[in-house]
Amino acid sequence: MRLWSLHPRYLDRQGLTACWREGLLAQAVLLDRTKGYRNHPQLERFRAQPDPAAAVGAYLVAVAAEAGERGYRFDLARVERPGTVEPIPVTAGQVAHEWQHLTAKLQARSPDRAAALEGVLTPEPHPLFHVVPGDVETWERATDSRPAR
Repeated sequence: MRLWSLHPRYLDRQGLTACWREGLLAQAVLLDRTKGYRNHPQLERFRAQPDPAAAVGAYLVAVAAEAGERGYRFDLARVERPGTVEPIPVTAGQVAHEWQHLTAKLQARSPDRAAALEGVLTPEPHPLFHVVPGDVETWERATDSRPAR
């Protein structure tokens, strides 16, 4: 499950549709409608909110809005609680980590999209998040590029 902290405008077609599907899966987990992925670390930041389902709903609404800008139609009726919530903090280190991860994916999968994003020095976060100082989030899965927490 990858619930990007980055603005969905940076995702390619495959990434945008995967983000939508995985956001819907996160919603099902948070509403206790599935047995899988219950302990997925990326859900920690949503569970920490006063209304986790509303937080993931706000996340999904922004993903659907980006899809609409591109001419895709993601079914907003699938979002259980599409309300407004307070922005969730995400660390600058997390945003940088995800940017590196995304650009590597795009170079392999969508080189034209990667080339179009080469000039982005400071990527914007997903509209649900606001950037705060800090390292990679503790819930991020360890990769070869950094030690496990």
